[in-house]
Amino acid sequence: MVDLYSTPLILTIILGVAGLILPLLDAFRRRDMSHKVHGSIAFGALILSIAVILARIASGSIPLGITFTDQVMADDMFGSFFSIAMLIVAISTVVSSIEYMRRVPNPGPYYSLILLSSIGMVMLAYSTDLLMLIVAWELMSIPTYVLAAFRKKDPLANEAAIKYFLFGALASGMLIYAASLIYGITGSTNIAVIIQSLIIMDQGLQPLAFMALALLIAGFGFKMALVPFHMWIPDTYEGAPTPISALLSAATKKAGFAAAFKAVIFGMLVFNVEWSLMLAVIAVLTMTIGNLAALTQRSMTRILAYSSISQAGYMLIGLSLAPYSDLAMQGALFHVMNHAVMKSSAFIAAAGIALVIGTMNIDQYRGIGRRMPLISLIMAVSLLALAGVPPLNGFWSKFILFAAAVNAGSIVSWAPYLAIAGILNSALSLGYYAWVIRRMYFDEPVSIPAVNQSYVYGSAGMLKIREPRLILAVLLFALVFMVGFGVYPAPLIAFSQASVPSSDVFSALPREMQSSMVHGDQQQQQQEASMMQDHSNGSGKSMDSSSSNVTTIAAGYEPSIQVEGENGIDSSSDVTGRSMNDDKVNSTDDGERGTTTTVSTAEHTSHSSSSSYSKPRTP
Repeated sequence: MVDLYSTPLILTIILGVAGLILPLLDAFRRRDMSHKVHGSIAFGALILSIAVILARIASGSIPLGITFTDQVMADDMFGSFFSIAMLIVAISTVVSSIEYMRRVPNPGPYYSLILLSSIGMVMLAYSTDLLMLIVAWELMSIPTYVLAAFRKKDPLANEAAIKYFLFGALASGMLIYAASLIYGITGSTNIAVIIQSLIIMDQGLQPLAFMALALLIAGFGFKMALVPFHMWIPDTYEGAPTPISALLSAATKKAGFAAAFKAVIFGMLVFNVEWSLMLAVIAVLTMTIGNLAALTQRSMTRILAYSSISQAGYMLIGLSLAPYSDLAMQGALFHVMNHAVMKSSAFIAAAGIALVIGTMNIDQYRGIGRRMPLISLIMAVSLLALAGVPPLNGFWSKFILFAAAVNAGSIVSWAPYLAIAGILNSALSLGYYAWVIRRMYFDEPVSIPAVNQSYVYGSAGMLKIREPRLILAVLLFALVFMVGFGVYPAPLIAFSQASVPSSDVFSALPREMQSSMVHGDQQQQQQEASMMQDHSNGSGKSMDSSSSNVTTIAAGYEPSIQVEGENGIDSSSDVTGRSMNDDKVNSTDDGERGTTTTVSTAEHTSHSSSSSYSKPRTP
């Protein structure tokens, strides 16, 4: 069940109603009814959706961090953050499509599919149940299969859609199979219940659980464009309409990261934090292979496609370091928001140029900066922001990610190498970003093919171009965003900080659950002591594992992970669902650091045969 007044349901109603109305307009529209009418309706629905999210945040009704409930979706700041990022990209796609797709028939279904895919993204961000997550995944993916092939007479578009569909079907099959394995092991599809059940899982079931986690990583890796699940990306982005390529690169990828964070990171922490090393290796491979492949491309869309692959590696750094540093997930979410704007603006700028010159070949970009000064300028700013050049917004998110890697070096020895790999890959990416900028500003102009004469004017010696107004409007917003949050990034940093839990919560979550289920086995005691020692080294605090039990730790804000029951959020229960009313609770407030720590001193005996853990029920 879902609260009727929750943010995800309100957004689903708004986008769903608009998405169903748009195709009906085609049956009654007049001949002078163009993309502008359908695009305006879709634009209004998306703007209203963002306004609803911002209003709920401003009212203080949305809890900070991540909330796990016994429902299929949770109204929390994490979901709101990702929803805003993805809806911004959807708005950019709709507005740019009004001009880019104006000669393509059937505008009603086109904008309807964008809205329906946006519903899937929003539901994915708020999901707390594997079944809902898979349903939302399909609702997001299926419309994009159609959108990729919307120019059905274009062979490249048909090829792009087929490859996208085949790889997408394979990824969906992996996710469904992983969910079936998890349900067979735990008896539930609720993520919170799954975490609790995996803690007390029989040792004989661990191979199946590991297989399920690997399948989840592979399935989500497809949408996140991680190596080696990236092979469909270049062909699909090249064949799809360029605004749809922006949607795929800057929005659906973020939905994949939102799902991966909830379903993979917590499962990884339950099993073994050393799974982080595997994600770190994938991050380095993704960054490096994406950048090296981009250096050899001659098509702007393929360059941006491989750049998108490499950018996924930076975001994966945050996921791999989440258990060890507060900055890791904060930097990852910050980069999610920045990348959504940077990458979408780069694709839309390429669409604006292609709308006039009729090609994505980089050789045709020679001297285009003199003829299309504004679009070329914003294209250059977008590329420099993607490279992490200060004082643009991309610099700050990469800086936080690399700082998190250095900060985690005191806990895991391999973490600083992620920062080194990220810096080297950022420098490597300048090789092809600077190449595009050189083509636009320093090479001699070439003649413009007579593709779209409505944008061309001037003498034969020096033709000038009227830049597409709607595409330019989208790019001007992106320019203000990239420069504005590059000069003053504090608001976005605070927003990302409020949307993720601290590393102390990550570390405490599985250990706290395990401490309530000690059966006196000596090996288990040693493992628990080792885990507590690791946590002590990472946080600079020591705890007596025989008498203290950490229940909730939140750095700088309210508890970031909450468990909500049928009657709402129960602040007196920890993640295992055990009541703390009978425990003695000490709360200390450090005024200088603004850190609130709540410690439950529930005593337990390590050799006790009874357990305070109550077996989770299936909601």
